Amino acid sequence: MAVPAVDARSIFPGSISALLDEVGRLFERQLASDMPSVNSLCRHVERYRGKMLRPTMVFLSGQAFGAVGERHVMVAATCEMIHMATLVHDDVLDEAQVRRRGQTINRLRGNEVAVMLGDYLISNAFHLCSRAGDPALNLRLGEVTNTLCEGELVQLSHREDLSLDEATYFEIVRRKTAVLIGACCELGARLSGAPEESVDALRRFGEGLGVAFQIQDDLLDLEGREDVVGKSLGRDLEKGKLTLPVIIHLASGTGARRERAISAIRARDGAALMGELVASGALSAARSRAESLVAEARRELRLVPAGEARDALDAAAIAVVQREF
Repeated sequence: MAVPAVDARSIFPGSISALLDEVGRLFERQLASDMPSVNSLCRHVERYRGKMLRPTMVFLSGQAFGAVGERHVMVAATCEMIHMATLVHDDVLDEAQVRRRGQTINRLRGNEVAVMLGDYLISNAFHLCSRAGDPALNLRLGEVTNTLCEGELVQLSHREDLSLDEATYFEIVRRKTAVLIGACCELGARLSGAPEESVDALRRFGEGLGVAFQIQDDLLDLEGREDVVGKSLGRDLEKGKLTLPVIIHLASGTGARRERAISAIRARDGAALMGELVASGALSAARSRAESLVAEARRELRLVPAGEARDALDAAAIAVVQREF
C-alpha cells in the first residue's frame, strides 16, 4: 500500500522542523507589501507550501556536511518561492481549479491576477537571494529558472503530439521539474563546504528524485483521487499533454489497441484510456521506471557521509514513489 511522503519534521524535530519554520517566517517577511490586496493574495498562496521538499533538500544536503546557517535558509526560501511561482503559473496553463485542497488563484481571481502573482513571487525570490551576498547563488538559480521555463515551453510545443518519444519526455521533465530539486541539493551541500564530487553527486541525486517525482505525479493524475491528492486531476489528458504511461503504451501498442488509446485521448475519455493503460501494463512500466530512477539516485549517496542526514535523504528518495499526494 502506498504511504505519504516522508515528513521531514518527524525525522529531525529539533533541527529541520525549526529550519522549515524559519523558511516560513522569511517567506512571509519577504512577500509582505504595504498594499492589502497583495498581502491577501500572498496569504492565500502560502497555503501552497506543502511538504516543503525543496527546502528540506537544501537543509539535509547541508547537514550532511556540517552546520547550516542563514544562507541555507535564504536559499531554501528562494527555491520555495520559485517553485510556488511555477505552481501558480501551471494552474493557469492547466486551467486547474484546486490546489492543496483549496481554490487556485486563477479560479478565485482570474488568469491576469494569477500570472502577475507568479511574477511577483519570482521577483521576490531573486530580491531575497541577492541579500545572501553571493552573486554565484543568483547566477546558479537564474540558470535554473531559465531552464524551468525552457522545459515548460518545450512541453507546450508538444501538446497534442501523439508521436512524443521518451527521450523528449525525460528532457522536458528534467528541465521543468528536476533541475530545481537538483539545485537545492547541490547548493545546500556547497554552502556547507562539501567536496565538489559530493556536490555533483547530490545534484544528480536531486535530479533523479525530481524525474521520479514527476512520473509519480503523472500516475496520480491518471489514477489518483482528488480528495487525497488535493489538486485538480485529469488535467494532463484534458490539455493534451502526453505523460510517460501514455507514451509507453503508444510506443508498444499496435493495431486496434493503439487506435483505442488514441481515440480515448482525442475524446478526453479518461476512463477508457485508463482501461487501455492497465491492460497493456503501461502504468506498471512507468512505475518501474520511477523506481529505477530512485534506485540510481540512492547510489549517488555513497559520496555523502554516513549519518542521520544521509539516512533522511535516502528515506525521502524511497518515499517519492510511494506517495499518494
